[in-house]
Amino acid sequence: MVLPHALANFNRHVTNPTTGLVAGRAPGFGIVLHKGRKSGRSYRTPVMVFDQDGAYRIALTYGRNVDWVKNIRAAGGFALETRGHVVQLADPVVRHDRSASWAPLGVRQVLQAISAEYYVEARAAD
Repeated sequence: MVLPHALANFNRHVTNPTTGLVAGRAPGFGIVLHKGRKSGRSYRTPVMVFDQDGAYRIALTYGRNVDWVKNIRAAGGFALETRGHVVQLADPVVRHDRSASWAPLGVRQVLQAISAEYYVEARAAD
């Protein structure tokens, strides 16, 4: 199922600016800081993110073919604002996990319900 693109467009213009005010500080959320691969424009994309064992994992609730994922993969890294800090991350990889076993239990159930089977995994840059 994954969330529809019409909702993504609404969120980009309405929800994201509001969410962005708290997403960089709230547990389980963050803001991906990235540049457009063609425009070079800076973007701030609110995401669900969880870190464990030195890896940061970001739920791809709109699927793996969204622009911000293409941007960070083309750049080979990105910055993530989370819990009031900015972390530089490298080598983003899109991974598939139908069960969302990487996510905390409550989040896992939501991701399974919306069939969000993909996530980005990256590690702190050296």
